[in-house]
Amino acid sequence: MGTPGGAAGVDDDPRRYEHLSALRLEDPAAIARAAKARRHHLGLKYGKQNFIVAADHPARGAIAVGSNPVAMADRRQLLDRLQIALANPAVDGVLASPDILDDLLLLGALEGKLVFGSMNRGGLAGLVNEFDDRFTGHTAAALEAVGADGGKMLTRICLGDPDTVATLEATARVIDSLAERELIAMVEPFLSVRENGKVRNDLSTDAVIKSVAIAEGLGSTSAYTWMKLPVVADMERVMAATTMPTVLLGGDPTGTQDEVFSSWKAALALPGVQGLTVGRTLLYPQDGDVAGAVAAAASLLNHVVEVSE
Repeated sequence: MGTPGGAAGVDDDPRRYEHLSALRLEDPAAIARAAKARRHHLGLKYGKQNFIVAADHPARGAIAVGSNPVAMADRRQLLDRLQIALANPAVDGVLASPDILDDLLLLGALEGKLVFGSMNRGGLAGLVNEFDDRFTGHTAAALEAVGADGGKMLTRICLGDPDTVATLEATARVIDSLAERELIAMVEPFLSVRENGKVRNDLSTDAVIKSVAIAEGLGSTSAYTWMKLPVVADMERVMAATTMPTVLLGGDPTGTQDEVFSSWKAALALPGVQGLTVGRTLLYPQDGDVAGAVAAAASLLNHVVEVSE
């Protein structure tokens, strides 16, 4: 296989990942062996912000980026871009659905990295029952077996939809299941509404604060719970709503890269913010330069732990 690059023009050989198909056919146990042999991350330290690349969108049918409705549909290009991102030593890890995580394990791309699995992908984008966001991905037991650091759950709260209560109950159970294994529960809450048949997340400051208040109370313990939150106006008020380690999400970018990065930089300076968990903004940047976008984002984070005298 050549050097990964895909759309970036380094290698567009359609057979570059053919060996993954061969392994999956002839030796599916290779995934478990790769997971067992993988070198783990050195560990989390407060103040040393973590940079996690997210790649779980396709499993929910969310393959659009900006005006391109199928930007993430080509798995080969996605793997190219992920390998470029993970090759930067400032990138601490990945958040992925089981299929993508398995590919990355087979590629040996997760050495020394944090690994988070994506747990609920049942609330498909555009589904009539989208708020019935069932857990169809990683289980806590599977994450423990693969040597992951934790699992992420999307927790959309629609006060006008009866499916919300089932999602909250399922989320609480999964938080407990992860905590029993001393694994991190990365909870991504939103207050959401359905408008003209589409789900919209309310990104007003008060709505984000309310979503945090609800989400951080889920489960019988919050000992291993993190928040994954959008960057909105008055992030100081948002971060005042929780004592939990918090990573910032990127979402589907709407502004220029400079505008997005400027908002991240300001939010990363706030107490409690432990890093970034970003996908589409960096994997599919407007100028196509994945390595450049990743390096620029990495420069915003604090990578050094201050040692007290």
